[in-house]
Amino acid sequence: MGKTVRDHLVDTLDELAQDGFKRFKTKLNVFPVKAGYSNIPRGQLEKADVLDVCDKLISFYREKYAVEVTVEVLTAINERELADRLRKATGTGSGGEGQQPGPSDGATGKGESGHFVDRYRVQLIERTAPVDPILDLLHGDVLDEEQYQTIRSGNTNQEKMRKLYLLMPSWNKKCKDRFYEALKAKNKFLIEDLEGN
Repeated sequence: MGKTVRDHLVDTLDELAQDGFKRFKTKLNVFPVKAGYSNIPRGQLEKADVLDVCDKLISFYREKYAVEVTVEVLTAINERELADRLRKATGTGSGGEGQQPGPSDGATGKGESGHFVDRYRVQLIERTAPVDPILDLLHGDVLDEEQYQTIRSGNTNQEKMRKLYLLMPSWNKKCKDRFYEALKAKNKFLIEDLEGN
């Protein structure tokens, strides 16, 4: 079994000393990313461990670009050897193993790298507010009464979104499309921000 991109990222960041990891997180927060992407908020990085940071890298940038960002940030903090090792391990620039090809079809949120609501899971959980109007739009169509009440019982918007995402493995594309449309109707600016419009 070949290692996944996430495995390579974890292995690489595990090599950093504590102060090196701290510098990596500080630099990552201000690193100039490509148009259409946003920086991982400092608050999400401050207490994050290696596994959290790797999850956020993939969530924010998807696999291929996550490797590019990691390599460039490592280079910027003078960890060139690690950067080179990661580049070789993942075959960055030559479609390395475990990477999903194809550009993001951001406008519809249905690129080859998975549905918009899957790609931006972390951001949608962190930033969607309020959640109840979205649940109202999904009620009856995507969510049954019991699911609707269970999710609404969450104390915070993040908790409600996490409960909603727990149901998602059983959804088909049509359900995800409905969720995307509901998000767009009630959180237009958040969706535009994530899509980089």
